[in-house]
Amino acid sequence: MKPHVYDKDRRYALLIVDMLYDFVYGKIKCDRSVSMIPRTAQLLDAAHDAGVPVFYVNDSHVRKDFEMYRWGEHAMRGSRGARVIGELRPRKRDSQVPKQTYSSFYGTRLEKELKRTHDGKGSNTLVLTGLHADCCVRHTCADGFFRGYETLVAEDAVESFTELAYRTGLQYVKYWYLTDVLPTKKIVRLF
Repeated sequence: MKPHVYDKDRRYALLIVDMLYDFVYGKIKCDRSVSMIPRTAQLLDAAHDAGVPVFYVNDSHVRKDFEMYRWGEHAMRGSRGARVIGELRPRKRDSQVPKQTYSSFYGTRLEKELKRTHDGKGSNTLVLTGLHADCCVRHTCADGFFRGYETLVAEDAVESFTELAYRTGLQYVKYWYLTDVLPTKKIVRLF
């Protein structure tokens, strides 16, 4: 059921979603996320080696953000908790895109930056890794689908608070947004 619209002209971008101190080690930590860090690093290295554009899409909150009512203060703009974890530190050519809610697209400059990639042709296929499969990754897949991007999720480089939330998130994006859910070892061979 995959669309494979872009098979003859595939242009990837890697999105690393919310791999921040507060999500991995801090205020709203996901204990299950630590084991996925090496696979996220593997995707990151493969993307860099292949010249695939890399985007870190990160919560960057202010107190008035509506999301504070759900999760409390976390990843507050300018704080240590809002920084990418040291193990996945961005390189100079990588882009960091702040967001204030679950989707990497909503109210951000992500789409504008994606359109500038690949010598102005733009990316058309998004590879997602990060947190959470049932929340920010899911909402990013939705908004990507609505904008005409194909999406792939690295099943061993995303996580959620619980196994049920993880599996539910992956099933949802596969069914509704035709997202390919593949292991990292297969994705790195696509680049």
